[in-house]
Amino acid sequence: MNSMVELLLLLYIYNLLNLYMNKIAIAITGASGSIYAKVMLDKLMQMKSQYDALGIVMSNNAKEVWQTELGNDDYKNYDVEYYDKYNFNAPFASGSARYNIMIVAPCSMGTLGRIANGISDDLVTRAADVILKERRKLILMVRETPYNLVHIKNMETVTLAGGIICPATPSFYSKPQTIEEVAATVVDRVLDLAGLEADSFRWGN
Repeated sequence: MNSMVELLLLLYIYNLLNLYMNKIAIAITGASGSIYAKVMLDKLMQMKSQYDALGIVMSNNAKEVWQTELGNDDYKNYDVEYYDKYNFNAPFASGSARYNIMIVAPCSMGTLGRIANGISDDLVTRAADVILKERRKLILMVRETPYNLVHIKNMETVTLAGGIICPATPSFYSKPQTIEEVAATVVDRVLDLAGLEADSFRWGN
């Protein structure tokens, strides 16, 4: 009898953990900063125990920018599920799929504006709308400089709706030596904001 109770208890704990396992959607838009997307994907490949599902949506502009900035199409080499920008059958296009984290990296000002104004005209903006309406975690790694007032107002709107604006602004107190390490100073902050355990520089250590 005791073994049966223990089995049921273990099954309950397993189901509870499974219920709250992270499901992550990553959107890569056409803003400059493909290195941020690359470093994020590299890190997520090393953190597979921390999520149950990982889906990627990448715009055509993002692919062109990746080729221009990084000189390759290595985004094809990651062991992840890619979804077309207009595939509204993707699981994270609905709140019922329980995706609890969405990161847009890098996030163009056009994408920011559409998210801020509820224009769900593709999978990126639809998924962001779903994350916000379900009160889950949306993180936008915005990449532009300088900002105009429209950009700032859109960032305010997303923040008031529950999203997190994390500009692609590197830090340098960890003394990064390569472009990947510079990009990682932002990516690590995003992963922290997402509630994931990333191996990164910690102030005071």
